[in-house]
Amino acid sequence: MIIGIGFDDPFLVGLIGVGLLFAMVLLGVRIVYAASIVGLLGLVELLGWGPAAGIVGTVPHSKSSTYALSVLPLFILIGFLAFHAGMTQQLFDAARKWIGWVPGGLAVATVFATAGFAAVSGASTATAAVFARVAIPDMLKYGYDKSMAAGVVAAGGTLASLIPPSAILVIYAIIVEESVGALLLAGFLPGLVSALIYAAIIILWAKVKKDVGPPVSGFTFGERVRSLPGIMPIFAVVVIIITAIYGGWATPTEAGALGAAIVLLMAVWRGVRAPSIRDALMETAKLTAMIFAMIWGVLIFVRFLGFSGLPEAFTQWVLSLDADPMVIMICILLAYAVFGMFMDAIGMLLLTLPVVYPAVIALGFDSIWFGIIVVKMAEVCLITPPIGLNCFVVNGVRPDIPLTTVFRGIILFFIADVITIGVLVAFPEIITFLPELLL
Repeated sequence: MIIGIGFDDPFLVGLIGVGLLFAMVLLGVRIVYAASIVGLLGLVELLGWGPAAGIVGTVPHSKSSTYALSVLPLFILIGFLAFHAGMTQQLFDAARKWIGWVPGGLAVATVFATAGFAAVSGASTATAAVFARVAIPDMLKYGYDKSMAAGVVAAGGTLASLIPPSAILVIYAIIVEESVGALLLAGFLPGLVSALIYAAIIILWAKVKKDVGPPVSGFTFGERVRSLPGIMPIFAVVVIIITAIYGGWATPTEAGALGAAIVLLMAVWRGVRAPSIRDALMETAKLTAMIFAMIWGVLIFVRFLGFSGLPEAFTQWVLSLDADPMVIMICILLAYAVFGMFMDAIGMLLLTLPVVYPAVIALGFDSIWFGIIVVKMAEVCLITPPIGLNCFVVNGVRPDIPLTTVFRGIILFFIADVITIGVLVAFPEIITFLPELLL
């Protein structure tokens, strides 16, 4: 006994630590502080002050200074530079002119525009914030229901979690020591499937309730063609990044740096000046610092779990269950759905994967397949109450739309996400096809 808990069994100390962590999170303590405090206290109880202080003092730096993590700020910077260069507005305008004629056309256009922006951004909250400014005014102008307009922006932002370059896929890869390149490639088709299911459910709903999303027409073929050059830079950056990574002549970090440099040059060429570039850099720094702080705090907690033996015990317990592995997997996904109601996506993955991942692999599931599924579950967490971070972002940008209206608008997209997860579980080849083909 070191700090007075009085338990000799490390496993019991680990259970108490997990319970204390979730209690603190439910009370509103930020994950970075809750994980750090519980991890430190747990390590002190198990190892003593000296070894615990050594771990807490060195682990965050040693892990966060890894080369793989350097890709995060670069992907985030690409998105903010693209926004300040006006590329997002042109992307939405092109989507509106080509797709606006279908029922719910502007909402469908928003889905594909957010998917396009996700391919250069990698940050869900940034995507939601950008399109709350760009797409919602147009939808409201054409008589769209407020809940539909806000819901599609909040849900569309989640596509950045899957479509490469995705920050959260990079975090998953680092936690489980999986290939960053393989995971980014694996997210492409599931991201496209998710966008298509969003679009299909919008069109069906707009046909049933014609007042929620009227079509927008009147654009000539010439206007549509003239809208294409403005979006070419975004697709050019995506092609360059993907080609660099999977052509083998650049690491994900080098490809991210190349993409950021190209977008910066495009922004300057389009007339973006120093104040806007400074804003993009500051927004990137703030978001990066937030993500890294969460990683630091959770790494301390993860070390505590490792010394408690809880991950190994959980794995053995799962393997001892007399149930089909897929049934166990569905139960794990349902547990993620519950956790996501009270935790943000990155924090949820950081806290649960050290315990859950070994059991999942022991059951025989593919690491890359599970990564895409669990990140898709994290997408759902970004729009489900009471946390629903993307919903809060939309409400923050558009305070005239009440938070309850935003949450009402995501019901449709929650159903779409459930369908998408079912499709990905039933047809795992959607996830594994591209990595197996190219790698």
